Amino acid sequence: MAKTAQKLQIIPLGGLGEIGKNMTVIRCDDEILVIDAGLMFPDEEMLGVDLVIPDITYLLENKDKIKAIVLTHGHEDHIGALPYVLKQINVPVYGTRLTLGILEGRLQENGVDSSNLHSVMQGDIINVGCFSVGFIRVNHSIPDAVGLSIKTPVGMIVHTGDFKLDYTPIDGKMTDFRRFSDLGNKGVLVMMADSTNAEREGHTPSESTVGAAFDRAFHKARGRIIVATFSSNVHRIQQVIDTAVRYKRRVAVLGRSMVNVVNISLELGYIHAPEGTLIDIDEINNYRMEQVVVITTGSQGEPMSALTRMAMSDHRKVGIVPGDTVIISANPIPGNEKMVVKTIDNLLKLGADVIYGRGEGIHVSGHASREELKLMHNLVRPKFFIPVHGEYHHLVKHAQLARELGMPKENVFIGENGLVFEFTKDKGTVAGKVQAGMVMVDGLGVGDVGNIVLRDRRQLSQDGILIVVVTMNRQTNRVVAGPDIVSRGFVYVRESEALMDEARARVQQALDRCEDENVKEWAAIKANVRDALGRYLFDKTRRRPMILPIIMEI
Repeated sequence: MAKTAQKLQIIPLGGLGEIGKNMTVIRCDDEILVIDAGLMFPDEEMLGVDLVIPDITYLLENKDKIKAIVLTHGHEDHIGALPYVLKQINVPVYGTRLTLGILEGRLQENGVDSSNLHSVMQGDIINVGCFSVGFIRVNHSIPDAVGLSIKTPVGMIVHTGDFKLDYTPIDGKMTDFRRFSDLGNKGVLVMMADSTNAEREGHTPSESTVGAAFDRAFHKARGRIIVATFSSNVHRIQQVIDTAVRYKRRVAVLGRSMVNVVNISLELGYIHAPEGTLIDIDEINNYRMEQVVVITTGSQGEPMSALTRMAMSDHRKVGIVPGDTVIISANPIPGNEKMVVKTIDNLLKLGADVIYGRGEGIHVSGHASREELKLMHNLVRPKFFIPVHGEYHHLVKHAQLARELGMPKENVFIGENGLVFEFTKDKGTVAGKVQAGMVMVDGLGVGDVGNIVLRDRRQLSQDGILIVVVTMNRQTNRVVAGPDIVSRGFVYVRESEALMDEARARVQQALDRCEDENVKEWAAIKANVRDALGRYLFDKTRRRPMILPIIMEI
């Protein structure tokens, strides 16, 4: 007789208390299912860091128990960590066609094998170990998004994925209310649901409303039109193409990620364009300004994006000219507001007409607002609830909503990454914590930038560095040459000669003291130099540059 698992564990490794790097572990006895593996973009404190991925120590420690990774949709905050995860964990990955199409491109860029990707359709059910996983169609700001039903020996889990309830979706495929309702009727033990818009009252507008706003903007525009949006928002891109066709304009695509997603979506049939509509960016000068639309990246003011470089007059192929209409079809992600405003200002200075902001109707969210969340709760009617995908204040608001709908307070779990939520058929508890956190990716280095390195980078960026070079005789321990001081990012040496001369004198005094006291350990000599120079410079400048003593021996 088959063994029945008595306990079910849900362990978020990312996505709680933050927007990004979503990753959740479902564990039943000795079998593990992983939901998503996303990345997060660095904040302004993470100097030089390219991106952030979840700490997967727990998965590596339990590698032999992992049966599969299942994906909800193709956004970077849900699939972006997979090139790094799959280098270390070789397991089957299940996702819908567009999700896997985007993922395959990412894996190829990183030299990772993509032979273990398995395509599923919305509505499919697959068996993975002791789990039976259903893929439920939902609306989001990217096609082929799914929620998940995960049948386990303990009970049913429902994960909504990122979703909204769009009654007039661009592709005509609505969120599968019936499937969620059927699951609710059969009984759901735990629901995890998207909390991004848990603070926003009412309903999130339909994606199709953006088409009307595009139509108004295109009707007014007399010159070239440039539309900046998220590269993954395939429905938004389709609406730009449809509007361009109505106004007899050609469409060029700009920005590496935008070109990749558009090509994949065309190939898989998620974007449709009449013959001749899409042109290469190099061909735009063959047409009059009023015949051209450019779809580009850069809606978040990212420094290296195409729109930002255009705004800085630094793009090789497209320069902003008076009469251009620039439509920024996205709201700033929290933390990006300054960069977006700077880009808008630069575009306006170049003479462009810039259309942006919530009031223009040119962007709608891909996440459910409070009334839609209420409907989802009432359809699924779970016994226990874990709000996910949101900063802590989003999770709290979503938890309050669940309690307002009648869920007992003790059945709602607000958590953080690494907490182990443990469930039986009747009870839910927090049963401990596993290692979770951030792994920073900088260039080809994964995890080699930590708090100490970031602290050093912050210090360098704030107060600069002084390098003290001394040549010493190893036998006599006497200074043969120097000390010489090299300053970078601290003071302009030519205008601070007196300060630097005195700094050299303080270093010499410290070295003389070491000689008098017969200090032979070079580590101790360096520490004395660092302390003496650091005290002097702070007294004179109230700054603490990084001081790096280098002793050369002869």
